[in-house]
Order: sequence, then structure tokens, then C-alpha cells
Amino acid sequence: MKIAVYAICKNEAKFVDRWMDSMSEADEITVLDTGSDDGTAEMLRKRGARVFEEKIIPWRFDVARNRSLDLVSPDADICVCTDLDEVLHPGWAELLRKAWKPGATLATYRYTWSFTPDGKEGVVFWYSKVHSRYGYRWKHPVHEVLEWIGEGPEGFTVTVEGMQLDHYPDAAKSRAQYLELLEMSVKEEPDDDRNMHYLGREYMFRRRWDDCIATLKKHLELPTATWLDERAASMRFIARSYAMKGNKKEAKIWYMRAITEAPYLREPYTDFASFLYSEREWEGVLYFTGAALAIKERPRSYICEAAAWGSLPDDLRSIAFYNTGRLKEALAAAESALNFEPNNVRIKDNAEFFRKELAKA
Repeated sequence: MKIAVYAICKNEAKFVDRWMDSMSEADEITVLDTGSDDGTAEMLRKRGARVFEEKIIPWRFDVARNRSLDLVSPDADICVCTDLDEVLHPGWAELLRKAWKPGATLATYRYTWSFTPDGKEGVVFWYSKVHSRYGYRWKHPVHEVLEWIGEGPEGFTVTVEGMQLDHYPDAAKSRAQYLELLEMSVKEEPDDDRNMHYLGREYMFRRRWDDCIATLKKHLELPTATWLDERAASMRFIARSYAMKGNKKEAKIWYMRAITEAPYLREPYTDFASFLYSEREWEGVLYFTGAALAIKERPRSYICEAAAWGSLPDDLRSIAFYNTGRLKEALAAAESALNFEPNNVRIKDNAEFFRKELAKA
């Protein structure tokens, strides 16, 4: 069973050695360089990769990935799509071979999209960029996804337990092109709910609150927008945008809608608790952080934010407990928050303050 890794790149010389070390368990490594001028292509060739150079004009991620897929050797069985700022943990190829079964066409595995400043995992979900050599093409100018175009029905997806891909993004790289590409994606397929959600989220990132609200309301109205996790995320982003506009009444309505839509997710509770914290509604903070902490199982989808699964719920609770006169509970919550961020000076200072206040009592 031949495993081929394929990727696109541009000016990523600083990642080459780490990436090649990580991907070396593959039988073949194919890279499409789309215009590097920092020696990336030469370094990859020296490390044994099959490198092709071609500029994609106008730029689209789906076109670039499909071109790189076309360059993979025809006799490959399994294709693994990664980027040069990603790292696979050792032993991944053996795990993949063992998990792959006749009739499979996709594989899903654990992906750490971001890390906290102290090196702990941030956003973690399960990813599916491993696929059979034939039958798939990439779709969408950005936030591209695999689409089955093969003859007959799509095969099944295998789960590769233990296979782990980590993402270490280059903070210096610009995301400026994302908005234009997302707007193009929605224009091309206005009924694609995923595209609409991503566009609304991008408007939020850029503080374009009215555009965010209007776009995400369109997302929620689409007949295909049925995935509750993503619907709740749209509602949270609408709420956040209303809050930033100073419309607290609408913000509360939309936060509550998000909780109702996906009550099994931590994020809606934590977002609402953060809003209530800003309003000094301490009992509400305690109620909704408690509801968040009651959810113990981290979902495997990308709707899984680091803050909700880190120190934030306990940190908010500690301050709310203090402001409602419950010093013992405030200290316990601060200590729980420190389990996630032991070097956080503010939380450490809070815990020490609570200890001193308890000693006085």
C-alpha cells in the first residue's frame, strides 16, 4: 500500500527540514511550489521531495491543491494532504496502514490547529485530508474541502486512532486574501451554508459587525444549514457583534438562542458568561460557567474553542464568587484555573489575594 504525501508551498524554507522529517514515513512526497524566492524548492529537492514549480494565477487554494494532487504518482493508494507548517507525529504511516480497509476512501485523525502561549493544545478537532488516490477533488477558493467525484458511491471513512497532526502557523503570513476569496466562494455558490458561515465569521474577525450579522443570519436561513454546532456558532458570533455594537438586549437574545441550539457544547455557555461578566451579572456568570464545566467530553468537530476548555470558565467563576462574597469558592475556582495556566500572573495574584482575605476572616 503506497502512501503519498502532497502539499503546496510558497516561501516556507524555515519549515522544510521539520516538515520533511515528519513526512519521511511516506513512500512519496510531492510538493507544488507556487512561486518561492527563498530557496524552498531547492531545499525540498535536496531532502528528497518531488518538487514542481508553477504559479497559480489568479490564486485559488482549490486550484493549487488539485494541481498538486494531479502531480502525485498514479500508483499511489493513499494520499495525505498537509501544509509545510504542519507536523505529523512519528508512527503515523503504520497507524494509517493498519486502519485503512478495503472500501475506505477517507481517513480522519486528530488535529491540533493551535497551541496556547505556554505550549498546551488550543483548538483541537478531527480532520479528514487523507483520501484515496482517485475520486476526490478540492472545492472552494479558500477553506477548501474534498468533494467526491468518483464513479459510484463514495466509500466509508476510517478513524485512525493515534494519528496526530499539529499545526504551527507562521504568524508573519498575511490572511488579507481570505476575505476576497471567501466573498468569491459565496458568490460562486450562494446556497453553500459552510461558505456563508465562514464569510460571516471572517467579517466578525475584521470587526465588520453589521456585515457579520447580516451574513450569518443568511447562513441560518439556508435550508442546508442543519448542523447544530455550526448554527450555534453563527448565533454566538451574531451575539458578539450585537454586543460590540452596544445592543445588549439583542446580544442576550442571540446568546440564549445559541445555548438552546447546541446545549451540549461548552462554547455558547462560556461566551454568554463572558458577556455577563462584562455586565457584572455575577449570578449569571456562575450559572453559565457551571453549565459549561458540566460538559466533560470535548467534541471532535472544529467547533471547539481553546478558551472554553482552558482556564476561562474557572477564572470567570473565581471572580464571580468573590463578588458575591464566597471567598472559599473563589479560591478553589482560581486554583482550578491555575491548573490550566500555572504561570498566569493575574490568576496567581487573584488566588493569593483570596487566601489573604480568607486568613483575615
